[in-house]
Amino acid sequence: MIFYRFYQGSVVDMRSFVSERAKETPISGIRVIFEKAQRVSDVIRLEVGEPDFDTPEHIRAAAVRALNKGETHYTSSAGVLELREEISRKFRVDNSLEYDAKTQIVVSAGAVNSLNLALMTIIDPGDEVLVPDPGWANYEVLIGLAQGVPVRYPLRERNSFKSDPEELRGKISPKAKAIIVCTPSNPTGSVLDIRHLQEIASIAEEYDLMVISDEVYEKIIYGNAVHQSIGALPGMANRVVTVNAFSKTYAMTGWRLGYAGGPSEVISQMIKLNTGLNTCASSISQIAGIEALRGPQDSVRQMREEYLRRRDFLLERLRQIPGFTCVVPEGAFYAFPNIQKFGLSSFDFAMALLDRAKVSTVPGSAFGPLGEGYVRFSYANSMERIGKAMDRIQEAIRSGLKVNKA
Repeated sequence: MIFYRFYQGSVVDMRSFVSERAKETPISGIRVIFEKAQRVSDVIRLEVGEPDFDTPEHIRAAAVRALNKGETHYTSSAGVLELREEISRKFRVDNSLEYDAKTQIVVSAGAVNSLNLALMTIIDPGDEVLVPDPGWANYEVLIGLAQGVPVRYPLRERNSFKSDPEELRGKISPKAKAIIVCTPSNPTGSVLDIRHLQEIASIAEEYDLMVISDEVYEKIIYGNAVHQSIGALPGMANRVVTVNAFSKTYAMTGWRLGYAGGPSEVISQMIKLNTGLNTCASSISQIAGIEALRGPQDSVRQMREEYLRRRDFLLERLRQIPGFTCVVPEGAFYAFPNIQKFGLSSFDFAMALLDRAKVSTVPGSAFGPLGEGYVRFSYANSMERIGKAMDRIQEAIRSGLKVNKA
């Protein structure tokens, strides 16, 4: 679409006012599906990556109290100290990470903001950052905005979507500066065990890389899987920035509240950049975050148990539909089934489901080239809606989406 501005009788081509940075930033494949799904009546949304639960009442009540007390002003760019102290305690108790509240923690406007600040602090123009493939598409966007170069390292189905150390080494060049790790993973739901974390830590030390560890799904984990923070491994404390948020754990996506811990030399620069980019996170959200960490955790357990029920139900339904195979996700709230037997690209398959079954999903290609041949289902939806979606998909496949037997 071409935009023109009319000024004092002349026509100005608005394209000249748009930066190359903005033009070159790709549109998320998730957003393409999301926008089209908005225009489809009676659609079942399995593409949205956020909890369908409301923020727990005691957290909302804390925000209301703060509003009534007039706590609506700027805070430190590092975040409210009381919240940073609670985050420090959480890191110590949950993750075996020792981060000083005053010098090694920054509160941000969501985890994406922490990732942005970390990348802008760590990398210079032209530096390479290794990102998982398949992996969250915004990693590459944020690296591009920081003028870095994303380099994809493969997560293959045959390895349960976990990295292979030799393949990872093969992606490292002299320009490599950092590696992004996400566990539990979006989109695959894989959880890195201690062996894989140790392999990545060894590679980071060998090649002198910083590690940015995205752990926003840490509390949504199933069965025998155990979440562990790579920053807690021996020798890694000064090499890791640990990123987390309240969004997934406490169903607080709209509150835009995240945080990061790491070496004081890095965190101090992230705080400085935060001053210029955001000033601070919402004061009300920060006070709600204090209550989230300090208050009862029953809701976290209840949501996790419900996600587990939904995961098992969704996987059982997928097994009943010829053509799907799926690695069992160990965490998060996504299934990432293989759809290669249908003989369609992941984008065409997702669009066909939206058009013919009125079910919105995300094509695996939105998460990188190795996501091709897969789609992502979010089971952050009710059992009733998931069941209805599977009914629709099963019928659509019976009536035309043929399975390629080759």
